[in-house]
Amino acid sequence: MKIHKPFWLFLIIALASINLSTYAQTPSTNKIDEKAVRSIFDESLINGQAYERLRVLCKDIGPRLSGSVGADKAVIWAIKEMEALNFDTVYTQACMVPHWERGEKEYVAVHTKDSKNAIELKACALGYSLGTPAEGIKGKVVKVNGIEDIEAMEADALKGKIVYYSRPMDPAHIETFDAYGGCVDQRSRGAITAQQKGAIGAIVRSMGLRIDDYPHTGTIDYSSELPDIPSCAISTKASEDLNKMLLEDADLELEMRMSCERFPDKLSYNVIGEKWGSEFKDEYIVVGGHLDCWDNGEGAHDDGAGVVQSIEVLNLFNTLNLNNRHTLRAVLFMNEENGTRGARKYAETAKTKNEKHVVAIESDSGGFVPRGFNVDGTDKAILQMLKQISGWEALLKPYNLHRYKQGFGGVDINFLKDQQIPLMGFYPDPQRYFDIHHTELDVFEQINRRELVLGAASITSLVYLIDKYGLGFTPAYKTETLNKPKG
Repeated sequence: MKIHKPFWLFLIIALASINLSTYAQTPSTNKIDEKAVRSIFDESLINGQAYERLRVLCKDIGPRLSGSVGADKAVIWAIKEMEALNFDTVYTQACMVPHWERGEKEYVAVHTKDSKNAIELKACALGYSLGTPAEGIKGKVVKVNGIEDIEAMEADALKGKIVYYSRPMDPAHIETFDAYGGCVDQRSRGAITAQQKGAIGAIVRSMGLRIDDYPHTGTIDYSSELPDIPSCAISTKASEDLNKMLLEDADLELEMRMSCERFPDKLSYNVIGEKWGSEFKDEYIVVGGHLDCWDNGEGAHDDGAGVVQSIEVLNLFNTLNLNNRHTLRAVLFMNEENGTRGARKYAETAKTKNEKHVVAIESDSGGFVPRGFNVDGTDKAILQMLKQISGWEALLKPYNLHRYKQGFGGVDINFLKDQQIPLMGFYPDPQRYFDIHHTELDVFEQINRRELVLGAASITSLVYLIDKYGLGFTPAYKTETLNKPKG
């Protein structure tokens, strides 16, 4: 059929108006979205209860290392808390977790030629370490800069000796997580490397940038092929002192007494709450943090903050009557600190059930001032995610959310990566995080209410936008459906 010229003119004008209308509704200029984001921040800042929830988690429950009574109480608390907020469903995922107990206070001391009395060093056992015999162990201190120094040694070079890993975190890094990553291998792999050369024990400089007397714990790996050796961390100040003593006396002896003990694995749970989607009930936007924490503190920043922020995301949607098209799922993982059994169970279940995830967002970097988010996934997805988020700049920049980069999403959600699920990690300001990380200083008093609730509002705002507009590409599960042969 022949089409007359006036119709072509009409069609061109119509298409142009559609394009302009679509552009006018992008998040950067949409007044409805501006109002929604503003309401999220107002509600969180004025009426948000994340801070009070965290107080209860830290003060009424306290330390909650996997396998402990505290962890059991935390699971019960999380279930009751989300049920009281009238989430559409609250349920648990069972998983077997390690059970390790620190025992009595650790004793680590140096014996010098010039001192009649031993000089005690502030120390704490590393998670899952073997204890020493009741009388302790004693051996010559061998200082190394890192595990590569020991790997270069001959077999039995450390027989009967105690290795001291002395490498500090590099203060020149602006990104403190880069400084942490640059030396954490000596904590996680220090004992297993030292035992291969005959060492009877290992100590490591704490993973912290500040010089103080608060030792940092953390988990370690062992080999099933060799006898385990006890391992502990000494404070950064103790490390500096030990360095000076070794300059004066290279034959220093170190004594360790630790009563750590391992027990059989114990049943525990992830706790999951959902707010069902109005359009896509079986498609999930996940927000999460981990319930467990180390036993030497209250886990306020690591990761009580992430727990209460994840709960608050769903609560803010409920309180403000924000319509979510996809189901919002808060996942409180168990056993991030010393085994990641909860994360593995969640990923395994998601794969078995072929669950459809739009995105998984983790908050596990503390409750400090919000700065932005890391994005992770396939290379193509990362570029598209960053491009989509850049279109929301006008909405988010007024709240000082400006940092969006390719980076690690989080330990727990990382197990979803091989399912091609886009990952995002909440990024608060990291400069003070490693002053308290895995120490007795990680307590509720270290939390600033305003910073904590700003974080909850930041995550909620991003979830609101992702739920409404997507991440700039077709999710893998929808691609599979589109490409599925018909008939």
